[in-house]
Amino acid sequence: MSCHILFIEDEVNLLNSLSFILEQEGYSVLAAQTGEKGLEIADKMTPDLVLLDITLPGIDGFGVAQKLKRSRKTENVPIVMLTGSHLEDDMVNALDNFAVDYITKPIRPRVLISRLKAVFRKMNLSSSQEETESVLQSGNIKLDLDTREVFVLDEKTIFTKTEFDLLRLFIERSERVVSRSGIIEQIYGDDYSITERAVDFQVYSIRKKLGKEGKRIESVRSIGYILRV
Repeated sequence: MSCHILFIEDEVNLLNSLSFILEQEGYSVLAAQTGEKGLEIADKMTPDLVLLDITLPGIDGFGVAQKLKRSRKTENVPIVMLTGSHLEDDMVNALDNFAVDYITKPIRPRVLISRLKAVFRKMNLSSSQEETESVLQSGNIKLDLDTREVFVLDEKTIFTKTEFDLLRLFIERSERVVSRSGIIEQIYGDDYSITERAVDFQVYSIRKKLGKEGKRIESVRSIGYILRV
């Protein structure tokens, strides 16, 4: 079962883009553009975590956090604060009184996801995409996450580090489209210089090594790829 994240952010583009990224990671996102709306959602559907912007129209993030902590329904829900402020006083106030973590803007998606996973691990919760076993399998493809070995029809097949990570991404997101830009973000990172064409070559290599199983990785025109179950 996926974890429910209540994301309260007044910047529409940031709200939509990060919500999409989090949903790609397997989380269920409840979105709100104001503190008032966020509190209304929290009261009706208690989230597992609140991702909360400090600067909001109307009641601000600190006010929202205070109300969440005063409610029996949400007093134990962890809050991760987001803000463009780098002031030490704001950070201390948030961490001492409300938040389990504090992330400053501009937000790097990989950093955000890593920090959220750390919070969920402490809570003994997990998103639907976090593996609890050391073996990940899809059809006749098996990945040993401990040894980073790939087996196709029970035969060991040599994959590079990047190919292994990319294949794992496809399996974890089976039946969901993975964009080329998303692949670059998740596998290579923001600081890695690589073109979308290079991603296509990596996928071609993976398909070839998987043999008949490789046909399950389908191209989605102008977007990316999807692994069919």
